[in-house]
Amino acid sequence: MSLLTVDDAAVTFGDAPALDHVDLTLEPGEIVSILGPSGSGKSTLLRAVAGLQPLTAGRILLDDADQASTPPHRRGVGLMFQDHALFPTRDVGGNVAFGLRMHGAPRAAAERRVAELLGLVGLPDAARRPIATLSGGEQQRVALARALAPSPRLLMLDEPLGQLDRGLRERLVQELRAVFTRLGTSVLAVTHDQGEAFALADRVVVMHDGRIAQTGTPQELWRRPADEFVARFLGFGNLVPATASGGEAETPWGPVPVPKDAADGRYLLLVRPGGVRLAAPEAASLRASVTARTFRGGPADSVTLALDPERGPALEATCRLGDAPVPGSTVAVAFDRDEVVLLPQ
Repeated sequence: MSLLTVDDAAVTFGDAPALDHVDLTLEPGEIVSILGPSGSGKSTLLRAVAGLQPLTAGRILLDDADQASTPPHRRGVGLMFQDHALFPTRDVGGNVAFGLRMHGAPRAAAERRVAELLGLVGLPDAARRPIATLSGGEQQRVALARALAPSPRLLMLDEPLGQLDRGLRERLVQELRAVFTRLGTSVLAVTHDQGEAFALADRVVVMHDGRIAQTGTPQELWRRPADEFVARFLGFGNLVPATASGGEAETPWGPVPVPKDAADGRYLLLVRPGGVRLAAPEAASLRASVTARTFRGGPADSVTLALDPERGPALEATCRLGDAPVPGSTVAVAFDRDEVVLLPQ
């Protein structure tokens, strides 16, 4: 039995659908990220599950029970928002214990739970610290401990790391996943940040115009986006119309090898940046000028190249720093069949 079932859920504001008949399930212990741009419906979906946004149609079920008549505070879900709204007049321990006291937990049990969670989030000696003395990352950890304290059957996160700098976000998202995995917490998280969603989730749901555009593991979405919207939202720009035949496609860049099992026909062709290879002149049929290069760092010392090919639209390629040509130089380009994806037009 699924922990959460969203069944044909719709929310309409005037004539505009914010949720357009969405179906979604979440299993016990699963971490699901809802990913999409502003206005895609992701936060509306989260609010509907929490009971903060009434449905126009459809159902929200938790443990197979319809939540239509269940108020938010009785749904057994936890919420953690971008603005974590800690109580400034309470110390760290008082903030974490707030939900426990609202549920009538005995003082000794609440103190044990607070100590357990503060240790789990890396703040073992912080119970008596004033909130004003905490850094942004520490406040985020306290907000997480507070949300987890009542042991919600489902924890929901709405852009929880959005106010933090990128380096801190990357560290905290790894810590969040470790905590959720250790506790077996079921999580529904909303974000517009692809890297955050991919690092946190077992499964990612991409939303667009109130609908689910694609769902799958981070690897599945990266390897095979469902359509042009998903591909561009994930940051892929090497997209052109193509006609495939016999393991090759005719494109504005010229012939491009495609997966050998691809059916003949018309497609939108995607080449991942890693599949745009700098080749020896005799091994390539396309030349391009290097217009810019950006050092991305990472274990592979990755560099992103902006290329202006002699035909067709601009290309993006990646290579190692030691192999990166300087802007203004001319390179020969070849395409890696394994990095080509054919999408429906």
